[in-house]
Amino acid sequence: MSVKSLDAKIIAKMFLAGAKKLEANRDHINELNVFPVPDGDTGTNMTLTIMSAAKDVYSLGDDADMATLCKSISSGSLRGARGNSGVILSQLFRGFTKVVKTCDTIDIAVISAGCDKAVESAYKAVMQPKEGTILTVAKAVAVKTNEVFESGEEDIEVLLKEVIAYAKEVLDKTPEMLPVLKEAGVVDSGGAGLLAVLEGFYDGLLGKGIEFTLDEETSQSASEVRLFGHEEEKKPQYRYLYHTSLSVMLEKTFHLQREQEVRKFLESVGDEVALAVDESIVNVSVNTNDPGMVLQKAIKFGELLDVQIVNRSRPASTEGSAAPAKAEQKAAPAADMPRKDVGFIAVSAGAGLSEVFKNLGVDHLIEGGQTMNPSTEDMLNAIAAINADNIFIFPNNKNIILAANQARDLTKDKNIIVIPTKTIPQGISALVAYVPDMSAEENEKLMADAISVVKTGQVTYAVRDTSIDGVQITKDDYMGIGDRGILSNGKDLDEVILNMLDKMVDDASELITVYFGSDVKEEDAEKVKKKIAEKFAALEVDIQAGGQPVYYYIISVE
Repeated sequence: MSVKSLDAKIIAKMFLAGAKKLEANRDHINELNVFPVPDGDTGTNMTLTIMSAAKDVYSLGDDADMATLCKSISSGSLRGARGNSGVILSQLFRGFTKVVKTCDTIDIAVISAGCDKAVESAYKAVMQPKEGTILTVAKAVAVKTNEVFESGEEDIEVLLKEVIAYAKEVLDKTPEMLPVLKEAGVVDSGGAGLLAVLEGFYDGLLGKGIEFTLDEETSQSASEVRLFGHEEEKKPQYRYLYHTSLSVMLEKTFHLQREQEVRKFLESVGDEVALAVDESIVNVSVNTNDPGMVLQKAIKFGELLDVQIVNRSRPASTEGSAAPAKAEQKAAPAADMPRKDVGFIAVSAGAGLSEVFKNLGVDHLIEGGQTMNPSTEDMLNAIAAINADNIFIFPNNKNIILAANQARDLTKDKNIIVIPTKTIPQGISALVAYVPDMSAEENEKLMADAISVVKTGQVTYAVRDTSIDGVQITKDDYMGIGDRGILSNGKDLDEVILNMLDKMVDDASELITVYFGSDVKEEDAEKVKKKIAEKFAALEVDIQAGGQPVYYYIISVE
């Protein structure tokens, strides 16, 4: 039987099936990352992005209309977007839902228009789009959809079959479009993720696929990665990771039926639910894997007060520690702080690095980095916590810049300036360059100039055999990674560091700063410093405990 139109109910089922299909392929997609570093995270980022929306869709039940469904898909994915591929995926959903949200049902004509808008939105989000990526696969979907529509075909099942086949054909050609993919022997990971979503949509249309439920873990924490010991980090295991509590100053009547509805929702996204109504105040407490979803639900009823989110797997911060303030610390509402002209947000991983940023005047630290890309919502929460007219954001990683830009675009009441820092040393240099007496625009230029002259090298290990830029890499090799690629590799860590620095230091260099990671002993770091100082005797060498995961050393040359 042919399917000529889709209503909100079947689209919701297709979307949830697409989310589960992507999640099922997460590890395979992660393994497609070109660089063989222990932080391949495209699959994880895309999964966390779509799951943010899927949980919202699931909570709607079967009675949502098209406009409500589209709002959940668009808003959920935009706020939950992580990493470049996750942001692009969220923009694809955003563009598509803009077209279909006013329809009661959609046919191939509407789907075709929606795909065109999806691709337009995604390309606009990327400053320098590259072919051979998820964008190319998305464009192929729009091209094939238009072709099927123009042929007069009306069956949506036929459409999806042809679209999936063509998307796979184009995905298989991505190595011919990007030489780095061909050399590594992989297809584009983001494109593979999009294909998995499409295959899930098809399964959902046919009533197949993995059933979506919130009764199990639906996503892997972005911080669950292999560390230096080549074993997974050992943490207490909790079904629901975040203890979330808050109060709501009611702006709507909170009658018994509404209380039961909210309680049912909380029980669907967590456990140990406590809900107490005291005249105009509602107090909420729940353990959940998605605090943002709880806050989004609560804010519909009034003003949020006393929000506290605690990561249950992390011990409470001890006196003198420099743990980032993302989850453990209770942030004062921005409105309770004096208004100021300028505020600063930085992404950081590691107590030592976080302490450096605090000392440079950063108001809010977001825990994250290469191994755990923070979401757009993390950025928005940080922005909301700072009562300032102008707020500078330092992503400090190339895979976080798009999420920061998306948060900027979603913020209407503050001037958000994203400094496109791709490394921790760039973020530090940009902050050092800040001049309080200058305007935000003048400081933006000063910071851009500052990050252009700092070179960064990062040392980690390879998780597989591969070839990049003509460099043959063997699993478990140490690698020195510069701003534009692999600078050195080998079996001897100290040798890899010195060879990397050989390619970074030039006649204009004056200072080498070494930040050692969480798995490096201080005495070993001091030995490395001594070797660097001996080899580059004309330069000043400084060393600090960074405490970062995954990277043994982060080294800047200025």
